[in-house]
Amino acid sequence: MTASKGERTHRRPQVDPLAALRTPDDPPWDVYLIGTVFLDIVFTGLDSAPVRGTESWARGMGSSPGGVANMATALARLGLRTSLAAAFGDDHYGEYCWDALEQGEGIDLSPSRTVPGWHSPVTVSMAYEGERTMVSHGHEPPPEDQTAPEFPPFARAAVASLTPGVRAPWIAQAAGKGTRIFADVGWDDTGRWDLAGLADLEHCEAFLPNAAEAMRYTGADCPRAAARALTEHVPLAVVTLGAQGAYAVDGRTGETAEVPAIAVEAMDPTGAGDVFVAGFVAGTLADWPLEDRLAFAGLTAALSVQEFGGSLSAPGWSEIGAWWRRVQSLEGQDPTALRRYAFLEDLLPGEEAQPWPLRRAVPTIGFRRSA
Repeated sequence: MTASKGERTHRRPQVDPLAALRTPDDPPWDVYLIGTVFLDIVFTGLDSAPVRGTESWARGMGSSPGGVANMATALARLGLRTSLAAAFGDDHYGEYCWDALEQGEGIDLSPSRTVPGWHSPVTVSMAYEGERTMVSHGHEPPPEDQTAPEFPPFARAAVASLTPGVRAPWIAQAAGKGTRIFADVGWDDTGRWDLAGLADLEHCEAFLPNAAEAMRYTGADCPRAAARALTEHVPLAVVTLGAQGAYAVDGRTGETAEVPAIAVEAMDPTGAGDVFVAGFVAGTLADWPLEDRLAFAGLTAALSVQEFGGSLSAPGWSEIGAWWRRVQSLEGQDPTALRRYAFLEDLLPGEEAQPWPLRRAVPTIGFRRSA
């Protein structure tokens, strides 16, 4: 499968956060990503963690693209022109994920490819008590089918997931072209937690670990101290604090910002971290103040956990607008909290705007359509 197969339908976002900044000389893409697309199968409505030797029934189930698709979808739904280089499985799961991303979300898949004879990686996620447990299976695509191009396309920004002890040559190449690199990192299974092992951090503009990761990498005893320590290695450090929100330090200016989390009833936290990063990238590319970027990232992440299904839980501007109108209509709202999100007023579509129907997770894929 190639991106030219069939006619692509690009969704037109209700809001272009970069509209005031666009020029004819802009790069073709706002954000470029590389990664692996999984099929996510999410079970929700579990009262507790599954117990060994027993059977648990979930009240809800959803299937959706996962892996790097979480980030790509969140970026596209915020109006950013997104290009993805990924390997797709040569199976029905891969076909479903390709269609959902290209046709459903308008993501450019021209750097992506379907790998003959390779099956889609799968993750089963079980959500309960505000947390999740995941089981995954998959294989690396054959070396000749690795998707990272020799020369990444020029984009305003790229989002990279750093791997301890491994350099990704495309990151240095993209940064050398002027692409702004935003990076996160996964849990260090080696247990070393050595910042020197994150060699590509030197090419990054921003690093967005969670509190546990930040403290382990820096040896700091609190997340805020860890964020300050990280600015010795990267210009902008953003540390997510879970239920406490997020804290950021810009080492170039000395500016700091902290925004509390929005209290919501979480259905499924799958992909919320990716949505947070996407919101922060959108605000940064739009040149918003640091506090507004943090607030927007936290808001998008909070809205995402109220849906289930990883990538397809990401909010669009209609959902953001509906939230803003709803909280303003409720009595007893903290005026300070409302002012924190007042920057949304000039961005959001009016109530009369026709929303683009967002795809959401479906129980299973491949339903036969009735005549």
